[in-house]
Amino acid sequence: MAISPADPNRAAQAAEHIADADASWFGHPRQLARLFTTEMWERFGFYGMRALLVLYLTDHFLFSDTSASGTYGAYMSLVYLTPFIGGFIADRYLGSKRSVKFGAIIMAIGYFTLCFGGEAAKPYALVDGQRYEVQVANQGDARQQYLIDGDARLAIRGHEDGSVDLVNEAGAVERKVEKGGFVAGGERSPFFTMLMLIALSAIVVGNGFFKPNISTIVGELYAVGDRRRDAGFTIFYMGINLGSLFSQILCPWLATSVGWWAGFLLAAIGMLCSWALIQFDGGKLGGYGERPEGANPRKDLLIYALSIAAIPLMWFLFVNVMDAAQAQAGAGIIGYLMALPILGKLLFITFLIAVPAILIWSWRAGSKVEFQMMLAAMVMIVFNVVFWTLFEQAGSSLTLFADRNTDLSVFGLFSLSAGQTQFFNAFFIVTLAPLFSIGWNALGRRGLEPSIPVKFAIALVGVGLGFLVLVWGSAFAGADFKVSIWWLALLYLIHSMAELCISPVGLSMITKLSIVRIVGLMMGVWFMSISVAQYVGGMIAQVASVETVGGQVTNLAVSLQTYVDVFRTIGLASIGLGVLLFILAFPIKRWMHGVQ
Repeated sequence: MAISPADPNRAAQAAEHIADADASWFGHPRQLARLFTTEMWERFGFYGMRALLVLYLTDHFLFSDTSASGTYGAYMSLVYLTPFIGGFIADRYLGSKRSVKFGAIIMAIGYFTLCFGGEAAKPYALVDGQRYEVQVANQGDARQQYLIDGDARLAIRGHEDGSVDLVNEAGAVERKVEKGGFVAGGERSPFFTMLMLIALSAIVVGNGFFKPNISTIVGELYAVGDRRRDAGFTIFYMGINLGSLFSQILCPWLATSVGWWAGFLLAAIGMLCSWALIQFDGGKLGGYGERPEGANPRKDLLIYALSIAAIPLMWFLFVNVMDAAQAQAGAGIIGYLMALPILGKLLFITFLIAVPAILIWSWRAGSKVEFQMMLAAMVMIVFNVVFWTLFEQAGSSLTLFADRNTDLSVFGLFSLSAGQTQFFNAFFIVTLAPLFSIGWNALGRRGLEPSIPVKFAIALVGVGLGFLVLVWGSAFAGADFKVSIWWLALLYLIHSMAELCISPVGLSMITKLSIVRIVGLMMGVWFMSISVAQYVGGMIAQVASVETVGGQVTNLAVSLQTYVDVFRTIGLASIGLGVLLFILAFPIKRWMHGVQ
C-alpha cells in the first residue's frame, strides 16, 4: 500500500521515520538495510535453486532436454505470472508485510521438499522396440554409456546422422542402429517426480506473495516526491545481485561435491534467513506494509488455505506441460496454438488479446497524445518479450552447453561446475551497474543520453551479439569439442551490459507512458510479457535439445553443432530486430511526447 497525499497520517509517519533515519544507512531510511538483506537472502535461495534446476532434471531424473527445458520455461513463466495475483491480494486483504512472510514460508517449504529427490532415475534404451538396461561409467570427460545385452556390455556411440553404434570391448561395432531406432529413457519414481513438481509449485505460489510486495514496502519508506526513491531502489536491486552472486557459486558446489540435496538445502536456509529477517524485525518495520484499512482479518486463514490449495493447480499445469504433444507439421498457427499445453494457451491467447484490446480502448477513450504514448509502450512491451526470451537461455540451453561443450577449467587451477557459470551475470551486474549509472548521468548532462527505445534496441543487439561471440568461439573448440570457458564468460559480459540497458528502465517507462486509469493493468501486461518470454525461452531451449542416454550426450560433435546452429539463428534474429527497433525509435520517441 503506497503512501498518498490523501493519507496524511501515513505520510506524517513516513516523514517521521525518514527524519529519524536520514544519516543512519547511507543517507537512506535505516529500514532499507533490513529490506535489502531480506531480499538478498531470498534471491540467494531463488537463484541458487535456479542454477541447479535444469541440470537436476536432466542428470538426476533423466528427463530429456525437451522435457527439462519445457519444465524450466513453465516454472520461470509462472514465477513472473503469480506476483500479479499476490500483489492484488496484498493490496486488498493482507498487506505487504504479511504477504512477504507467508510467501517466504511457502518458498522455504518448497526448497526443503526439493532435498528429497529419492534415488536417481535408472537409464534404459529401446533398440528397435526392445528394452535394455543402460549403465553410465566414470565422471566428467571420461563418462561413457553402455548398453547391457545379457553378459555383453556395449559402448554407445552416436553419429551426426542420428544413427548409433553399439561397440564391444574389442572396439568392433557389434550392431548399428539407424536413426529413430534408438530411444533413450529413464525409469524414475512417480512419487519422487510428483514430489519435485509439488516443490516447484510451492515455490511458484510463495514467490507470488513475496516478489511484488517486498518492493512495495521499499516504496513506502519514501514520501511522495522524495528524490532518494530511485537511489533506494538501486541499492535494493544490488541486494538481488549480491544474493544471486554467492548462491550461484555455493549451491552448485555443494550439489557437485556433496549431493543435490545439499545444494537445495542451502537455498532453503537462505530462504529461512529471509523469513527470519522480516518476521523478527524488532519493530523496525512497524507502520510499513501493514494491512489496508477496512480489510477483514478474519479472511486471512481462508486466503492462506486457498493459496495452499493452489499448489495442486500449479502441479497440474507442470504435468500438462510435460505431457503435451507436439503440433503436427503443417497445422498452421491455429493448430500450433491449439497443441500448446494449458499454460501456453493461457499466456499466448491472453497476451495476443490484451495488447490490441488495450490499444483499441486507448484510441477510443483517450486523447491522441495518450493513444500515441500507449502505442509506444505496447511496442516496447513486444520487444521486451524478445529480449527476455533470449536472455533467459542462461538457465536452460546455456547451462546445458556449459555442462557438455565447455572446458570449465579456470587457468588450469580449478574448474567451475556448469551451474556455477551462471554467476558471471550477477558478477558483471554488480561490477558494471554503478559504471552504467555514472555513464548515463554524464551523457544526460550533455544531452546525449539515448532515448528509451534506443536503449531497448542496444539491448537487443547486445543479446544477439553475445550469442554470435559464442558461435565464433566454437570455431576454436578443441578436439574434445569443448569451448573455453572464457567465451562463455564473454557472452555473459555482453548480455549483462545489454541487461543494464533495458532492465532498470522498463517499469519506470510503463508508469510514465500509461493512461493513469489503467496503469495497474499495464503493469500486469508488462509482467505478463516477461512471463511469456520465459515460456518462449523454454521452447527455444527445446529446439536446442540434444539426444541423451543416461543424462549424457553420446556425440559431443553433434551436441556442439546443434547449439551453434541455434545460437547463430537467435543471435542474428535478435540483431535484426534490434536494428528494426533502431529505425522505429524515431517515431516511437515522438509518440512518447517528451517522456524520458
